[in-house]
Amino acid sequence: MMAYRLQRMPNYTADMRAEQQDYQPIENYGIIGNLKTVALVGLNGSIDFMSFPRFDSPTIFAGMLDNKKGGRFSIEPQMNKPKSKQLYIPGTAVLLTRFFSEEGIAELIDFMPLAGSKEDKRSVIIRKIKVIRGTISFKIRCCPRFDYARSEHDIKVSGEQVFFESINDGNAKLKLSTSFPMRKAGPDAYAEIVLKESEIAYIVLESYEQDGGNLFDNLERYVRSSYQETVSKWHAWIRQSSYKGRWQELILRSVITLKLMTSFQFGSAIAAATFGLPETIGGNRNWDYRYTWTRDTSFTMFAFLSLGFFDEATAFLHWIYEMCADQQLQLIYGVDGNTDLTETTLDHLEGYSGSAPVRIGNAAKDQLQIDIYGELIDTIYIYNKSYKPITYKFWGLIEKMVKVVQKDWKQADHGIWEIRNEKKEFLHSRLMCWVAMDRAIKIADHRSFPYPESEWKALRNEIYLDIFDNFWNDDIKAWVQYKGASVVDASVLLMPLTHYISPVEDRWTSTMKAIEERLRLDVLLYRYRNNDEGVDGLDGEEGTFNMCSFWFIEAMAKSGRIEEAVESFEKMIGYANHLGLFSEELGKKGEHLGNFPQAFTHLALISAAIELNKQISRLG
Repeated sequence: MMAYRLQRMPNYTADMRAEQQDYQPIENYGIIGNLKTVALVGLNGSIDFMSFPRFDSPTIFAGMLDNKKGGRFSIEPQMNKPKSKQLYIPGTAVLLTRFFSEEGIAELIDFMPLAGSKEDKRSVIIRKIKVIRGTISFKIRCCPRFDYARSEHDIKVSGEQVFFESINDGNAKLKLSTSFPMRKAGPDAYAEIVLKESEIAYIVLESYEQDGGNLFDNLERYVRSSYQETVSKWHAWIRQSSYKGRWQELILRSVITLKLMTSFQFGSAIAAATFGLPETIGGNRNWDYRYTWTRDTSFTMFAFLSLGFFDEATAFLHWIYEMCADQQLQLIYGVDGNTDLTETTLDHLEGYSGSAPVRIGNAAKDQLQIDIYGELIDTIYIYNKSYKPITYKFWGLIEKMVKVVQKDWKQADHGIWEIRNEKKEFLHSRLMCWVAMDRAIKIADHRSFPYPESEWKALRNEIYLDIFDNFWNDDIKAWVQYKGASVVDASVLLMPLTHYISPVEDRWTSTMKAIEERLRLDVLLYRYRNNDEGVDGLDGEEGTFNMCSFWFIEAMAKSGRIEEAVESFEKMIGYANHLGLFSEELGKKGEHLGNFPQAFTHLALISAAIELNKQISRLG
């Protein structure tokens, strides 16, 4: 049984504002999800970010982007100077937050039941509060702000249920069910309860349809059964992993994170869980990454394939085939394949720690980035080689993509970093055109598909020589960012990783040295130095790029610098947060910057770990 005591209700306009939370460090969050959307839960027990009902939908909680207006769902144990810790139930995305103080120990479990079918539209967050020791009071506030905090809503309280209904956001509805009475506090639901040792309180927040029926008859029974089912489903999924090498726990946490950002309904995957988190505090490099980049998702599927998770890659390739059946491959898609991703700003939100503007949509959708064909065809090549032969019908899609590469490979573009400046002939884009031709030829030869062999091989050779000769700068003894440049770029690290060049080639050894001298800070790497030539056309600074750090480690391992690579890897993973999660970048104090968690970082971590494990095993 749960005992509770409702305290005097605060004056909403005064007391609630006085208790307004400060911005938590980005690294203070864990992620939960149901393969349709995700929520970020802070070390303080507050859900401060959630898009609803889908990854790329408007938010219902966005306290990370405006701690006054954005909305949150907080559970606050009333303790004197509490300390908190978080951990995941091993092999799952079930998050446990513990609070410690002289008054006692409290435990909060947060999770989202996984979708039972692609038609299952309901999303549910389950929160379970338990007191381990002592008697502890909790303040619970559910403060949704629909449509990026642009829409007002109605609220109705009925005993232990609260109904929120948006007025302007497509009549979106939420239903809050609790094992204790809630009260209305302005537009929010509020309660203050007291739990004694071993007592438990249950909370369920669900998407709600007027005629959708009740999700459960007994709240406690539903929470208990959902917990067991969710843990069992995650364990069943993670058992598919074929990886038996070193750093298993770290790798599996990364692949669970990638899974959380993969759509069960569509097969697409997002680049990051959030939008608007800054690359510099107070800066304006604040982008929306809740969409499916062809490049990022191809890399993600490469990581899944490397670990034996074949269903995700199969679903993505089915999805991408549908996307390209009647139109050319796009750079960015919505989770459902929508391409209307117009970039706008949410000027009513102040941004994380005042970092404005807060953008939704992404203007990069209109850029030319020729590299995407290489990343995608490379993933198809691995899929065809390591799992299941592609069909001749699917081969026709590859032929269409090769024709685009044949036509556009010499063009200047905006590159992997989505430069918002004049287009250039970037080395990475040219490299991926070579990868596209090379992997297409390998697929055709392996499967004996008909193709114009002499024509394709001649083009592959031409691109190879163009890179080798025309992107080399003899003054700095390195391959450079773009033709005619005198600066290096961390994306050049993919040259040995894609098997374009031998990792012991003299020119490559020299290029690695230039990268170390110009971009490296111990184990941290900048992707490029914008202050060199202002190549990206944006104001302000950015942090070191985590993905590039793992690329460098993998390149070191391939080059035979194994001991150094292992030490660098161990040091680099020390920059992860307490749950093993990474954002896009790291700031000057080692703080996490950019959207969080970031798929690019986690897939690069997986790739580096696999390569290191392989090289160590070869040493015996």
